[in-house]
Amino acid sequence: FGGASAYCGELSSKFFPGGLTNGVIGVSFSYELGEQILLRNGINYTVLGGADRFSDNQNSKDRNLSFETSLLEFSVLGEYYLFNLYDRRYSPYAFVGLAVYHYNPYAYDLNVQRVYLKPLSTEGQGLAAYPDRKPYSLTQFAIPFGGGIKFAIGEKIRVGLELGMRKLFTDYLDDVSKNYIDPNDLFAAKGQQAVDLSYRGDEVGNPNYPSKLVQRGNENTKDYYYFAGIHLTFSFGNGGGGDSYSRFRDKRNRKNGCPSNPH
Repeated sequence: FGGASAYCGELSSKFFPGGLTNGVIGVSFSYELGEQILLRNGINYTVLGGADRFSDNQNSKDRNLSFETSLLEFSVLGEYYLFNLYDRRYSPYAFVGLAVYHYNPYAYDLNVQRVYLKPLSTEGQGLAAYPDRKPYSLTQFAIPFGGGIKFAIGEKIRVGLELGMRKLFTDYLDDVSKNYIDPNDLFAAKGQQAVDLSYRGDEVGNPNYPSKLVQRGNENTKDYYYFAGIHLTFSFGNGGGGDSYSRFRDKRNRKNGCPSNPH
C-alpha cells in the first residue's frame, strides 16, 4: 500500500491540506472468508503533522503552535465487496475494523531541535495542581473504516483505490486539547521550555501568554487521521471457495473466444 496521509484536529482542519500532507506506506495480508468477504491485517507507517501557520483563522495564526509525529499502525479489518471479482472486472468495497497505533508528538524549538511534547505537560497533564488532567497514552486504539474500488487485473492480481479514516479516542494526537494553564505553574513543574512550547505567539509578535483557562483546543471533538492510496494485491492461494480462479479463467476465455478448461 502506498499513498497520502493527513490528520484533522486543532492544528489542521482541511482535507489533505497543502504543506501538511505526507506519504504513507504499508503491507497487509488477507484471507478470503468467501468470494466477497475478506479478513485483512496490516501495518502502515506515516508521519503526520499540523501547524497554525497554515490556518485561515487569525486566532490560530496568533497561537502559532505546530507538531509532527511518526505513526505506526497495526490493523485487522473486514472487507465486503459488492461484486464478486472472480466474475467481474471491478467492485466497490467497504471495510471496518480495529487498529492499534503508536505516536509521539514533537515540535521544533527556535534552534530547530526536536522536542517531544508529552513530557512537557503543556496543558498540565500529570501536574498536582491539575488533577483532572491525566497524561495521555502514546499507544491507542482506533476504528478504521472506509472503502474504495478494486480492479481485477488478472487471475491473481488486484489493484485497489482506497480512502480510509481512523476514528480516535484521544484528542492529544497533536498535544492540544483543553485550556491554557497558569504559565507559572507550568514553569515551576516543567521549566521554561514547557512554557515556550505551550504558547508560541511571541514568535510571531504576540508576546502576551493567554490567561489561565483561556481556550487552547477543543476537547469536545477528537482528532482523526486518514489515508488515501493504492493497494497492489497478489494472491498466493486458490481462495474463494476452491474453484473461483477456474471460473475466473473460464469467464475470460469465453470472452476472448478461447475454449474453457474442463472441470
